[in-house]
Amino acid sequence: MKFPYEWQIGWRYTRASKRTTGNGFISFIAAVSMSGIALGVAALIVVLSVMNGFQKEVRDRMLSVLAHVEIFSPTGAMPDWQRTAFEARRNPAVIGAAPYVDAQALLTRQDAVSGVALRGVEPSLEPQVSDIGSDMKAGRLTSLQPSQFNIVLGADLAANLGVSVGDKVTLVAPEGSMTPAGMMPRLKQFTVTGVFASGHYEYDSTLALINIRDAEALFRITAPTGVRLKLKDMQEAPRVAHELSRTLSGDLYIRDWTQQNKTWFSAVKIEKRMMFVILTLIIAVAAFNLVSSLVMTVTNKQADIAILRTLGAQPGSIMKIFFVQGITIGFVGTATGVALGCLIAWSIPWLVPMIEHLFGVQFLPPSVYFITELPSELVPGDVMRIGVIAFALSALATLYPSWRGAKVRPAEALRYE
Repeated sequence: MKFPYEWQIGWRYTRASKRTTGNGFISFIAAVSMSGIALGVAALIVVLSVMNGFQKEVRDRMLSVLAHVEIFSPTGAMPDWQRTAFEARRNPAVIGAAPYVDAQALLTRQDAVSGVALRGVEPSLEPQVSDIGSDMKAGRLTSLQPSQFNIVLGADLAANLGVSVGDKVTLVAPEGSMTPAGMMPRLKQFTVTGVFASGHYEYDSTLALINIRDAEALFRITAPTGVRLKLKDMQEAPRVAHELSRTLSGDLYIRDWTQQNKTWFSAVKIEKRMMFVILTLIIAVAAFNLVSSLVMTVTNKQADIAILRTLGAQPGSIMKIFFVQGITIGFVGTATGVALGCLIAWSIPWLVPMIEHLFGVQFLPPSVYFITELPSELVPGDVMRIGVIAFALSALATLYPSWRGAKVRPAEALRYE
């Protein structure tokens, strides 16, 4: 297949060495530009993949504990929760429903004291809305039988209290009882019958589960706080919550998981957007290095341009030659960066643990980042968008040098040849 001469000359200039260009520095600048584009593209792919993985991992671990949708009463009690659960299950997007009681309390064990988010659950129904039953490190969720006053703790909470399965802890309820000596907090001893590890530090260090009947008796309420729902697709939670607000009977409040953690998800979204902009500027800097390399090529090739013009080449053809050279450098740099970035992003799940093991470091302390492993999720849409932007910036950077090459006057270029 025979290509137009503009393409052939442009590719020849791209592959040119010191022998053909007469100036090895030009080839060096072109190689640096290509390498800069590749590194910028790879860095952007890796960073966005890590941020996507971090967001997905934290979200999934968070939703292994939280419900997709919560329905609760403004009075703090929902006596007819069965009807609400039945009406909610009529929505085809809802696949599970379970009652709950939410409260705050203190857990003590000798000198150790921890504030906890206490949740009263129905052990037989809780697996429909959360994965805590499958996250058990010790014991079973079904051990939370009514009137036995058993408790299941998060792994970090159990470690902070220094307890394991079979140990006793004292629960201090904030609502006290009036005595002749004044208001006294209510105390109740519980037996630890299970420890779970969701992988999310915030919940593993603060969440404790007891039977819903024990919670009602302890906090002197007559009905559950509300109903928790699980959906087929958690991304549909806002839409389903809006539909339920129109179909459920009674004066109820409804919130989905995006509202419960709106600040965190908004912060991650803004951070991801800003990182994209910042790293795109790095790609832009590398792409516009092409300007200097192509301008030097144009200056070095003025005699060749003049000869082509005298042979009948039009200014547009001269522009095409240097445009082909620039987009070839941009394409190779972008393709190399995409390949390198995808390779690193795929390797992160095993590469980072290997580095941590070799050097004895931990990049993600769980108390700060909620998770202990660096995740990565390569999104094809992000890769395509990055590749297109990098190539477009490279093509844009070739316009001025190409235009300058087309403006070379043959008589002036050959005057001193």
